[in-house]
Amino acid sequence: MEFILKYFPDLTEVQINQFQQLEALYQDWNSKINLISRKDIDELYIKHVLHSLAIGKIQKFEPGTYVLDVGTGGGFPGIPLAILFPETRFYLIDVILKKINVVKAVVEVLGLKNVKAEQMLAKNVKGDFDFIVSRAVTNMPDFVSWIKDKIKKQQKHELKNGVLYLKGGDLTEELVAFPIAREFNIADFFEGEFFTTKKVVHLPLKYKI
Repeated sequence: MEFILKYFPDLTEVQINQFQQLEALYQDWNSKINLISRKDIDELYIKHVLHSLAIGKIQKFEPGTYVLDVGTGGGFPGIPLAILFPETRFYLIDVILKKINVVKAVVEVLGLKNVKAEQMLAKNVKGDFDFIVSRAVTNMPDFVSWIKDKIKKQQKHELKNGVLYLKGGDLTEELVAFPIAREFNIADFFEGEFFTTKKVVHLPLKYKI
């Protein structure tokens, strides 16, 4: 938790309490369902929570923003972002029902009123979103093919509406088809070896009529 408070010092008591509950919640669920590797569960706040919150360092979501989290797994990056931005609506989807059931349980315990979670394929999602977030569920070309028609036309952020993607390593080849994509190095915001090669990729996507 000290890492969360270090980089996000303006959290409310409610937000601090919600973040504090995550460790026990995920340890309990992880003992029943293999959501997170045993090694990573011991570093939940660095490798999952803080990693997810890197998106919040790239773009602060305005009240009323609508965000889709594709392939959320156990709720990352969606749940940490939903705690950080309580006035933003989050729609978390995954194709694996047992993972979505965990997400729903965590959301209920935390009292997050701004999160909806469903078992769903990205291509079947209805609605338009300001941003679509994800954590390395597939390569960027395939990901874009799933969600390219789900972007809102109206802009209200510094960054243009589109994808905010958590990814690591050298992305040169993967992003060759997307010359307007911009890479943000998470190590510019957070200290630690884990973040050395981690990035947030912003890819603006035009509204499709």
